[in-house]
Parts: sequence; C-alpha cells; structure tokens
Amino acid sequence: QVQVVESGGGAVQAGGSLRLSCTLSGVRFVDYAMGWYRQTPGAEREGISCIAWNGDSTHYIDSVKGRFTISRDNDKNILYLQMNSLKPEDTAMYYCAAAPSNGAGCEIDGDYDYWGQGTQVTVSS
Repeated sequence: QVQVVESGGGAVQAGGSLRLSCTLSGVRFVDYAMGWYRQTPGAEREGISCIAWNGDSTHYIDSVKGRFTISRDNDKNILYLQMNSLKPEDTAMYYCAAAPSNGAGCEIDGDYDYWGQGTQVTVSS
C-alpha cells in the first residue's frame, strides 16, 4: 500500500546538475521526515541528507554539503534533491526514504520505514 518512487536520475558530466524527485503514497506525507541515501555496488547504503516534516530543518553529510539541497513541497507531496557541481564519486543509486516524524527535525541515520527502488545517477569525468 505504501509506495516510495524516485525519479530524475541520469548520466551527466562532472560539474553538471540533476534534480531528483520522490513521491510517497499510502500515508500522509506530512507525517514523515524524509531522507536521501545512496549506494554503490559492494558498498553499504549511505545516508546523505534529511529534512523535517515541515522542511524547517535539514542535515547533510560533509561530502555533499554546499552542493546538494534537500527540499519538500507538502502541497504537492514531493521530496526533492537538487544536486549541483556533481563529481564522479557521486555516482550511485539514490534512494528516498520516509521516517515517522518526531514533530521536529530529522536524522540522517534515523529509523526509516519506507524505501523506494532507487534512481541511478552516473557522473562521468
């Protein structure tokens, strides 16, 4: 019943930009903090960013801070990840995840209940 669907991935050259989108259905979007993760073959899934239910609090890991921006539109029920100045090391499968909101804030490594199938981002040098 609950579905998480990512979109917007693709192949770009280093320095380029992509905007990923994520939709969450089957539950109330505003009841969830949201996060973005990424994973490369043979590696563990890495949380990279999260956003509170109302968008007022965001967090980023150091490797993407200043380049990536997480945002959400609670009227359209869409989560976004704007990725600028992409680097080859950003190449990964990117996943959207949802965690029940605690009322404020978010945790990159929080207890995320729902996950999408991922969208591939490939950055060439």
